[in-house]
Amino acid sequence: MCFYTYIWYNISTGDDLMLKIEHLNVKVKDNDELILKDFNINISKSQVHAIMGPNGTGKSTLSKIIMGHYKYEITDGTIIFCDEVINDLEVNERAKRGLFLCMQDPTVIEGVSNSEFLRTARSEVTGEKVNLFTFIKDMESAMKDVGLDGNMLHRSLNSGFSGGEKKKNEVLQLKFLKPKFIILDELDSGLDVDSLRIVCKNINDYINDNPDVSVLIITHYPRILEYIKPDFVHILMDGKIQKTGDFNLALEIEKDGYKMIGSGVCE
Repeated sequence: MCFYTYIWYNISTGDDLMLKIEHLNVKVKDNDELILKDFNINISKSQVHAIMGPNGTGKSTLSKIIMGHYKYEITDGTIIFCDEVINDLEVNERAKRGLFLCMQDPTVIEGVSNSEFLRTARSEVTGEKVNLFTFIKDMESAMKDVGLDGNMLHRSLNSGFSGGEKKKNEVLQLKFLKPKFIILDELDSGLDVDSLRIVCKNINDYINDNPDVSVLIITHYPRILEYIKPDFVHILMDGKIQKTGDFNLALEIEKDGYKMIGSGVCE
């Protein structure tokens, strides 16, 4: 472990620690090749962490294994969220505990309207019955905030939505489910500049209104980090974090590429 990573790893501990991943090894089920290899990270309350890295290094795998995706298997290590080991929890149980994944390519569900999905999801997460009148009023206001047309309230979930509309719809879900920990998996993918500004403003507003919330941003480019400022930037290569720094590290990567960090080398 290099000096920079050592410093980061040790300051992100204590009573405020929200997510702790220790010595995590992950593979696709029915495949012996490891994707994440002895992966470690600590994320405390109110922190924003960004993970960057070339294609195929395990960034999206990390987001999916935190949420409990059925295609991936933990062969060793632990994921601890709010002092609880969640390795064996189902996806819905993780969501109830406050984890939220804004997906890179949101799923289309025909026959289930946006309003039905959100109302049911909110009821499941909170364990409380949702008042229909209040829900519709809140939903219309939130859809206006994220720049979605009101008729999407009654359309099938993500059906016929553009890439930008799907991402806005993910942020709409975030505003309603009120998670403690937000994972943004390539949020900027498929978004033009105006749409990116809108979704990032809504995420920043949510963070400001909920100061204990933590965020993990997975991205290829520093553009989104100009809107949602990270406390730490990590470079993921060969299945583990190779270097940690601040926003300036993301700018170095943008300028010089990942060649500045050799696979398996921690500078």
